[in-house]
Amino acid sequence: MTLNRFSKFAYAFWLLVLPISAWANALQGIRVWPSPDETRVVIDLASEAEYSYFSLTSPRRLVVDLKQTSLSTQLPINVSDSPVLKKIRRSSPPEKGTYRLVLELKSRVDPQLFKLAPTPGGQYGHRLVIDMPHTRSSSVPNTSKSSVPRVSRDASQLLGTADIIVAIDAGHGGEDPGSIGPSRKYEKHATLAISKKIADQINAVPGMKAVLTRHGDYFVNLNKRSEIARTNKAHLLVSVHADAFSSPQPRGGSVFVLNTRRANSEIARWVENHEEQSQLLGGAGEVLAKNNSDKNISQTLLDLQFSHSQKEGYKVATQILQQMGREGIKLHKKNPVNASLAVLKSPDIPSVLVETGFISNPTEERLLFQRSHQNKLARALAKAIVQYFEASPPEGTLFANRDKSIKHKVQRGESLSVIAKKYGSTTRAIMQTNKLKSSSLAIGQVLTIPAAKGSVPVPRLTNPIETKTITHKVAKGEYLGKIASRYKVSVTDIKRENNLNSDTLRLGQKLRITVSMKDQPLKKHKVKRGEFLGKIARQYGVGVSTLRQANNLRSDQLAVGQVLIIPNK
Repeated sequence: MTLNRFSKFAYAFWLLVLPISAWANALQGIRVWPSPDETRVVIDLASEAEYSYFSLTSPRRLVVDLKQTSLSTQLPINVSDSPVLKKIRRSSPPEKGTYRLVLELKSRVDPQLFKLAPTPGGQYGHRLVIDMPHTRSSSVPNTSKSSVPRVSRDASQLLGTADIIVAIDAGHGGEDPGSIGPSRKYEKHATLAISKKIADQINAVPGMKAVLTRHGDYFVNLNKRSEIARTNKAHLLVSVHADAFSSPQPRGGSVFVLNTRRANSEIARWVENHEEQSQLLGGAGEVLAKNNSDKNISQTLLDLQFSHSQKEGYKVATQILQQMGREGIKLHKKNPVNASLAVLKSPDIPSVLVETGFISNPTEERLLFQRSHQNKLARALAKAIVQYFEASPPEGTLFANRDKSIKHKVQRGESLSVIAKKYGSTTRAIMQTNKLKSSSLAIGQVLTIPAAKGSVPVPRLTNPIETKTITHKVAKGEYLGKIASRYKVSVTDIKRENNLNSDTLRLGQKLRITVSMKDQPLKKHKVKRGEFLGKIARQYGVGVSTLRQANNLRSDQLAVGQVLIIPNK
């Protein structure tokens, strides 16, 4: 027997005698990411998945067979916060070497399964993803109370008091971490924090309302982000991201707008789709779709919408870059950049994508997670957006009628101060205009709101709700529910943030928990020699008066060893 033939024989022999687990794939973990619109199940694997699946009824189940796979994680997993999924367990396999997963369902779903390759940063390896929409209608996203509130502007448009709706899209989320910085911080966390601050700033401006495409750490399909904006009749979509490069040197912000090549390809695709066309063109689109009209007419209408959207998006992008520069934020590109990005593709909504900085740059990674810098970014974007709409107010909105007197009919529960805040006026101005002798109002009373003067101010938010990620060390007698209650978060949030597959904790285990600053457990400080109230206040970033109030102090004199309560911001 030649050496070559012997080698082949030996190789075949070892394949037969070695146990399957020595060369098969391994199921390393299962993560569940419920979001308002869908539940995503992520199966972590040692190598690329080879799989098949089918559905069963009575009861409803989704069965996934993983070929040549062994188990290296704990099952079953009980799911409490998904409207479609209740449990993931194992079942008897159809053949040796196959691992069978059963997803017990609460209702019928149309699952989508696909594979994901390992992430460049090494955060995730091979994955099999199962997306289960919460509604069987794929054209309109679920906008229940747990999701994004739908805004109706029809009645207020007739009165000329409609709000300008701005959709703020926090890039990435959930299974998609985005870019990862040098200290392992994730883009998805920075974009959500900054987006929430932009929304807070916009909501503080009378006549404007913000809609977030995601409110937490979960993934939203790229097409759904545009759908959420469209469903809420948004006048503008701003997508927030953080840039990255292979080397750490590049830094600074940029703003992207859709290029012409992408626009032309999207128009051609939409012309073929009458149902989607009717959504994008409104009433005219419905008529064209029903009558199966000439494609040239459809293409012309979409082309006009795209041209308008691109032009307005470029204006917004220019305003944002200018305002970022005025706020002292470093810019990577001083002019808007054209790009083929999916989130910018809506022909009916002007859209921009803001790269807030390079997370791959160590300095900017730190800045992107500093509250003061996030506030600066949020304020710059809010100012730019307000200035854009001040110059080009949509018809029927309060912005378009700021220079005119407006009639307001008093509703139940409204006070003069509430009405003044709504219109960006003052109680004194409204009382003078309506010759009111007191601030008392009657339901149904019609008030004249005086015309606003000057430019629209962007209020400086002094105490927006902040979040902070802390590390909790599990003590004796603690369990997930008790820890969640202490920090006023959900058990699901703790499990998701720490990739926990069960509720079992071990003594001394460290947990990452993102808490609202106002809900964080109170800190205590023992006064040392040489310390005084001002020094302690600066140390914890709180005001001296706040410290006095929290500790019922009548003077600023302190005693060595005195214990002070440090209130949350």
